[in-house]
Amino acid sequence: MVFVSLSPWRLSFSQRHFNKQVPARNFLRQLKRPQILPSASGGDSGLRVFVISDLHTDYSENMRWVKSLSPKRHKKDVLIVAGDVAETFNNFILTVSLLKDRFQHVLFVPGNHDLWCRYEGDDFLDSLEKLNKLLDACRGLGVETNPVVIDGVGIIPLFSWYHESFDREKDIPGIRVTSLETACKDFQACKWPEDLSNRDTSLTLYFDALNETKLDVIKEIQRTCSRIISFSHFVPRQELCPEKRMLFYQKLPKIIGSDSLEVRIRSIHGVEGGASACHVFGHTHFCWDAVLDGIRYVQAPLAYPRERNRRMNGGESWLPFCIYSDGKYADKLSPCYWSDYYAANARAPHNTRLAPWVARFYKQM
Repeated sequence: MVFVSLSPWRLSFSQRHFNKQVPARNFLRQLKRPQILPSASGGDSGLRVFVISDLHTDYSENMRWVKSLSPKRHKKDVLIVAGDVAETFNNFILTVSLLKDRFQHVLFVPGNHDLWCRYEGDDFLDSLEKLNKLLDACRGLGVETNPVVIDGVGIIPLFSWYHESFDREKDIPGIRVTSLETACKDFQACKWPEDLSNRDTSLTLYFDALNETKLDVIKEIQRTCSRIISFSHFVPRQELCPEKRMLFYQKLPKIIGSDSLEVRIRSIHGVEGGASACHVFGHTHFCWDAVLDGIRYVQAPLAYPRERNRRMNGGESWLPFCIYSDGKYADKLSPCYWSDYYAANARAPHNTRLAPWVARFYKQM
């Protein structure tokens, strides 16, 4: 994979916009050293770190699932939430409050659904104001959005967004596909200032620049921690999504990630990765557990109720997934349909013949 470095102009543009739109004191605490949180093990057993993404608790079934989590089982545990908690502010607050009541430490990074502004009850000027409110609420609830160290394990949230330039694999020819603007609700549900848009790289650059304020903290974590878990909502590599011929919506890879996110991850874990390197992500609702160029990439989504009912994606009985326990990373998440498939079959993006289940869908159009 080619790693694209960001030009000084790009970073300076994003940082100027960051300083103008969201005052740092209201957004990210600029720390020189990582916050050392109290031990999550309580001295009785080793640290356990659980992961989950795409809770979507605006669905009543998903909110019931959160409420059903044991109020005692995870009192000494850490939970990483890789975005898309809820669309409405009230459901977001209720969800993270429930999670914080159940886990000693909860860490969060925002997803696209968290920033939607399409409901009358959510009175926000734009999605940046909502982001600010969400992060303020997290601080008030004791939910971390900055890098921390717990029992010697560094955990680093990475802010990100997506752009269609992320997709460099061949498109499927000869079929009619709905436009991104029509298929992806972000284009209508998110509200941005005039100089930020899903139609260019400005959002990707803006969110990536938010990570710049944490560089000193990250360097200290790199120096002192033998295990580092980074996490984002969006996808850092196209190989972490099925090929287009396998997808019902072939333009999905254009709205899932960015190259700058993988650059950030490699700056933390190293170009070659290593046994201590793990990155958790979300967004696509595909369960995933794979090692690429020395870094373990994991997605453990709750996903939509209809997806779980069809046994397509997401989980329920096995979530949240324990990624770290007793001083080591957990065994591979299994079953994990798509990453299991690619562990046994080489990726072939040059093959543009639709999979049978997808071809049948398009014949009906």
